[in-house]
Amino acid sequence: MLLGQNRAWTKTIVFELPYKLLMIAFLTLELRIEGAHSLKDKRQVTRSLKDRLRSSFNVAVAELEPSLLWNQATIGVVSVSHSHDYLDGLMKNVERQATRIANNAGAEVTDSFMEFL
Repeated sequence: MLLGQNRAWTKTIVFELPYKLLMIAFLTLELRIEGAHSLKDKRQVTRSLKDRLRSSFNVAVAELEPSLLWNQATIGVVSVSHSHDYLDGLMKNVERQATRIANNAGAEVTDSFMEFL
């Protein structure tokens, strides 16, 4: 609610602004990269996955908990919208596409979970 004053009549006018709260969807993907024999192989798989998800969907993607283990990675995907249903569908599509990309790159999505804030 905003308060405004009309100086000609010296009355207080109340303006109602319709807005919705923004929802944040957070998807975490746990990867096992069996084909990786070095950190360079791991980075190649994770970079490919992140770049393809960014270009296909309007999402932010980052590697979480970077470790020196060459056969494991954790990827985080985040998006913001007014609609919970839109975010739910988007994240399901992102998860499906990430599984395809990972399988083609010699990796496997071992676990995934979605959170709404």
